[in-house]
Amino acid sequence: MNAEIIRFLDDLRRNNNTVWFHENRERYDKLRRTFINEVQELIERISVFDPDIRGLDARKCLFRINRDIRFSLDKSPYKTYMSACIAQGGRHSIRGAYYFHLEPEYCVLSGGIWYPKPEILKVLRREIYNNIDEFVSIIEEPSFKALYPSLEGDMLKRIPAGFPSDSPYGHILKHKDFSVIGIKPDSFFSQPDWMEETIDCFRKLLPFNRFLNEIVDEYMGNQ
Repeated sequence: MNAEIIRFLDDLRRNNNTVWFHENRERYDKLRRTFINEVQELIERISVFDPDIRGLDARKCLFRINRDIRFSLDKSPYKTYMSACIAQGGRHSIRGAYYFHLEPEYCVLSGGIWYPKPEILKVLRREIYNNIDEFVSIIEEPSFKALYPSLEGDMLKRIPAGFPSDSPYGHILKHKDFSVIGIKPDSFFSQPDWMEETIDCFRKLLPFNRFLNEIVDEYMGNQ
């Protein structure tokens, strides 16, 4: 079914308008139900090794297909991907997540924390710096690095204030979020064992997410 989802999204990419979408609404609704069921199964399987997400409703993890075009020059009304952020609290969680993204020619499995609030980002940087050996050992672990080669996202031009300007870990401290991305070919999600392979990829994220979540949880507990 993932091949059908990707095929639909490719059609949508070439016909990104409300008329076409409404004409294909039944097709979309059917594929969305399939995607919800897949996300629910991912939740159940991930919760075996990460009980923090146990009992999570897949629908709380999915992002809407409608784009927010209010401040965008691109007025295309729809996203050309289906995605879900699997984390305690759902898609708006401030905790580390397992992210599942289907898009033609850009399918992604990723994890971590995206766009944290400034006060949380400040704490994350400080605690990562204070525990840098542990953090580096997680992101440089060979099997992890094979799936998630590097930290992703926007970075500051300079090392943030409060840290040594010559720190050998400045490239880490410059990050505005702490996330990793594993890009997969479209065919990955059409193979018979794609669910098992995906779970294996997400299992590798557990030490990374757990490290970040311990920081966030301690910070929130002190508020």
